[in-house]
Amino acid sequence: MNIAMIGSGYVGLVSGTCFAEMGNRVICVDKDPTKIELLKNSVVPIYEPGLQELVERNSREGRLSFTTDIAEAVQASEVIFIAVGTPPDEDGSADLQYVLAVAKDIASYMQDYKIIVDKSTVPVGTADLVSRTISEILEERGVDINFDVVSNPEFLKEGAAIEDFMRPDRIIIGADNPRAAEVIRDLYLSFNRVNERIIIMSTRSAEMTKYAANAMLATKISFINELSRLCEATGADISEVRVGIGSDTRIGYKFIYPGIGYGGSCFPKDVKALIHMFQDNNLNSQLLEAVEEINKEQKLVLVDKIKKHFGDNLKGLTFAVWGLAFKPQTDDMREAPSITIINALVNAGAKIQAYDPAAMKEAEHIFGNQPNISYTQDEYQALQNADAMLLLTEWHQFRYPDFGRIKSILRQPIIFDGRNQYEPKTMKELGFTYYSIGRT
Repeated sequence: MNIAMIGSGYVGLVSGTCFAEMGNRVICVDKDPTKIELLKNSVVPIYEPGLQELVERNSREGRLSFTTDIAEAVQASEVIFIAVGTPPDEDGSADLQYVLAVAKDIASYMQDYKIIVDKSTVPVGTADLVSRTISEILEERGVDINFDVVSNPEFLKEGAAIEDFMRPDRIIIGADNPRAAEVIRDLYLSFNRVNERIIIMSTRSAEMTKYAANAMLATKISFINELSRLCEATGADISEVRVGIGSDTRIGYKFIYPGIGYGGSCFPKDVKALIHMFQDNNLNSQLLEAVEEINKEQKLVLVDKIKKHFGDNLKGLTFAVWGLAFKPQTDDMREAPSITIINALVNAGAKIQAYDPAAMKEAEHIFGNQPNISYTQDEYQALQNADAMLLLTEWHQFRYPDFGRIKSILRQPIIFDGRNQYEPKTMKELGFTYYSIGRT
């Protein structure tokens, strides 16, 4: 098929590239000319394992192209995906201005039947709003052109997005016209060879499914994090409890790892937006509000442990930070716990020496030129003259470090492990003062 992907950010670029990999002709559109020039030269502006190679190959073989000309892309395509950002508004609701701006552009340039697909995460009812917006522009143009709007939410995990797209758990197609549903189903058939993973439902149900999925996962994370506090207070071990409850197939092991809270571009934004949807419909969202509040508190749990050990005034102390991204295998620091933790420590007078395999540039952009924050060439350099080490992101290379080397470099053999990567017994035997989450 001929596909236009409007918005060449994380979701749009991964989705467009994977569609091209399966033989479709894809035009990725973005209003940022600098980004488009980079992509035309096969320079991928985001960190995602495997994406660089796919972009290079599909561009070289003529299936994937990039442009700022939305009119060209609309007129050349049968299916047009909207994959622009829906950032949270001041009240927590999803800001649809970019989605609706694209809808107006599509309506301004379309000449024949199109299927418009909402790939962005959007509130329930957005497909209807996009449809009305397009109809209004077509009426202003004085033309009668048929079109359909479909909801096709993405379920990509940063760091594993290529695998998630190529071998999805499910493919949700929200369509109120069977004709449009069948076209999008055909588009996804090449990703659906082994098991039937395509689920067709109404547009509103599809829109709700995306929010419900992310809110459920965020709920599991906040539950295990809150329980970890009780484990510490009672002498239980959250790691043992996690195995005990995860062995129940109704619960499972995924997303019940205790830590320092969730972050990223999806969970925080989507939980806020779902809470706002409850409010818009005069309903209470007690559970989700609690999930959000627990997560805010959890981001400061490690700071509380540090202050309990060193005192509230951290002036004169230096902390080595291992990991800045909100999770491994990405450079994304949106809503990352590291931001909250580092800001709290700096405000208490501490100095930070940080290292992350992928997110250093992003960190420099976020923190600016703060004199109390510096960045190092590797994780061991960050330990130089540091009073303690903080593990904030569980990158693979941090899982089995040289503890003898760590101990010899640190001023004091103290580790604050925000991801429970190390065993308390082993750390004690090695001579470390060791703090983790939900374990004593």
